[in-house]
Amino acid sequence: MNLTKRLFLGLGIGVSAFAFSQNVQPVLTGAPFLRISPDARAGGMGDQGVVTSTDVFSQFWNAAKYPFAKVSSGFGVNYTPYMSKLTSDVFLLYGSFYTFLGDEERSTLSASIYYFNMGEVDLTSIVGNDVQQMGTSKPNEFSIDLAYGLKLTDTYSMAVTGRFIRSDLGGNFGSTDGTLKPANTFAVDVSGYFMSPKHESISGYEGRVKAGWAVQNLGPKLDYTGDEESRSYLPTMARLGLGYDLLIDDQNRFSLSGEASKILVPGPDETTGQVPNVGVMEGIGKSFSNKKSIMFSGAAEYSYDETFALRAGYFTEAPEQGARQYATVGVGFKYASFGLDLSYLINTSKINSALDNTLRFGLTWNIGSETYNATDY
Repeated sequence: MNLTKRLFLGLGIGVSAFAFSQNVQPVLTGAPFLRISPDARAGGMGDQGVVTSTDVFSQFWNAAKYPFAKVSSGFGVNYTPYMSKLTSDVFLLYGSFYTFLGDEERSTLSASIYYFNMGEVDLTSIVGNDVQQMGTSKPNEFSIDLAYGLKLTDTYSMAVTGRFIRSDLGGNFGSTDGTLKPANTFAVDVSGYFMSPKHESISGYEGRVKAGWAVQNLGPKLDYTGDEESRSYLPTMARLGLGYDLLIDDQNRFSLSGEASKILVPGPDETTGQVPNVGVMEGIGKSFSNKKSIMFSGAAEYSYDETFALRAGYFTEAPEQGARQYATVGVGFKYASFGLDLSYLINTSKINSALDNTLRFGLTWNIGSETYNATDY
């Protein structure tokens, strides 16, 4: 096993689990932190966000939701402890910002930064019968995004996101001996969001249909070693979601949503265990032969007067792809322009999750004025 793969497993940064059996062959990629849900609201809704209502953190899931925002500008920060059962110095930080452009309020500009700190790793080697210290590594990864969203009609919008990605798995240690170096690349997202007009629903209440889609992290491979054969695919994802809002009255809203997602990266060959070394677009095509790489999530959210929210969700994937199965719960509070979101993950799989029993925190600040969307939400 090459050094890059040893670091993927040894550092525990794979999003699937701490342990793998012979029957579990998850798709491993470079920059796997991009598959970890960074915000507490989505963390309480089964880690989904492509179709849920707009919030400050829509940048990670679907930037096309921003043109439907109720407030003209917003800023938010999230903190997620990672592998909290094993260590206290591994965490994720995510910050995002959006604003409307022009008086017509049909286009938006948004940006975000996502940082994964993997703590300190003591490196050793065995020389004869002796264990020698090789130093300390401080691996980390981050991405910086910029997105433009445009409402094409009153009910449908699209967005394009550009992303710079840097993955330093060696923590500046491997680069000194030529074995491992920081990898840089770029990627793009393309997404869309639909929100129907209000219509008469059950029991005389009003309702509306929502739908969203996104293709994310489409870009060149990450080069950690300078060896063409060792380059790692980005975690290219396709997401599709459908949701429904039941508007009980002006203050009470109940929402249901479901999402299917698929990683567009070829998995290891069942016979050789090797990942096909092909181009990005050819790899996307080969990924469809892995029929078990589709993940599902469902969520429910109750909101009162946009000041209090209760959330619950469930996420599942095939045992062969990582066996992640967990329930999530969350709450949200808002006072004036400030909001606080909390979520908690409850593992229901036999394989441990890196986010098992993890409490995630999110703070938001609406710094703009109400938009036209606020009168028809």
